[in-house]
Amino acid sequence: MTATRKTLSPSLMEALQDGLVIPAHPLALNENRKLDPISQRALTRYYIASGAGGIAVGVHSTQFEIRDPQHNLFETVLAMAAEEVARAQIDRPFIQVAGICGPTEQALREVDVAIKHGYDVALLSMGGLKDWTEADLLERTRQVAARMPVIGFYLQPSVGGRIFTYEFWQEFAEIPNVVAIKMAPFNRYQTLDVARAVCYSSRRDEIALYTGNDDNIVSDLLTTFRFDADGTRVEKKIVGGLLGHWAVWTRKAVELMEEIKSVRDSETIAREWMTRAIQVTDTNATFFDPAHHFEGCIPGIHEVLRRQGLMKGTWCLNPDEKLSPGQAEEIDRVYAQYPHLNDDDFVAAGLSEWLAAK
Repeated sequence: MTATRKTLSPSLMEALQDGLVIPAHPLALNENRKLDPISQRALTRYYIASGAGGIAVGVHSTQFEIRDPQHNLFETVLAMAAEEVARAQIDRPFIQVAGICGPTEQALREVDVAIKHGYDVALLSMGGLKDWTEADLLERTRQVAARMPVIGFYLQPSVGGRIFTYEFWQEFAEIPNVVAIKMAPFNRYQTLDVARAVCYSSRRDEIALYTGNDDNIVSDLLTTFRFDADGTRVEKKIVGGLLGHWAVWTRKAVELMEEIKSVRDSETIAREWMTRAIQVTDTNATFFDPAHHFEGCIPGIHEVLRRQGLMKGTWCLNPDEKLSPGQAEEIDRVYAQYPHLNDDDFVAAGLSEWLAAK
């Protein structure tokens, strides 16, 4: 098919550059590991009501197995989320992000599905392509960006990502229609590579930096990168986040983001922010399960949503994905230790409305 390039509207571009809370949308299943449409729609309604600036669907938190022929859920979950966004008639900028995976042919098919359902931008995963050269991946990105805006994705090796050179990110940043990069290597050196490459890019003012470093969320959002680029002082902030962590306690994440925006331009940041940063990281450790090499990261998100009544259980399409030993007890601990971080009261107030049948 002949495709024209989709671009972000000025209002969405401005909002993306200012910084958005974008939860990575989970997949709600029933006890038979089949899609639970009521809970799936309730999650989207919850994120909208929380004040999130968008949602990301078809990403790691939605489970990559949705693409497997025996499940065939990729278009279904994208369509359901898009329907809820349209129904809500949201009166603020709200970006719809589609997770895009696989070799170029598959990625372009997924882009077509995303465009069909009104998605604004592709979060382009480079996972599962370990044998591809950096040049191959750059060409794949160019082809996707020729169809719709792209958010680049630096994924940590522990969950299927790979390490890229600084030169890769230099070339990546120069690709037209790349509008943001989600940095999720869980590594300061590699995060710095992306930030520096963007700051030195001719397109630096067109690319927003987003954190996916769930182990460093608050610190990332308070960071300004500053470089001397060919005699010009260049500064870039990590302005927002696209995070699995923000799939839970989302209302509190929105409040946190607004608070950070009010202080991030200050010359000095209060020491209390560092304490809060560690509290958020501690909660993330219980959800994402680094103690067991992140094996329980998706069930950990599900467990919090189950406790709140937004999901019926922690089931995943892969039956081997389940809570790790001691993970539920660790979630108990952070609930008790940091009660100011959860949004249980907010969820309880809206739950019956969000679960109402279509």
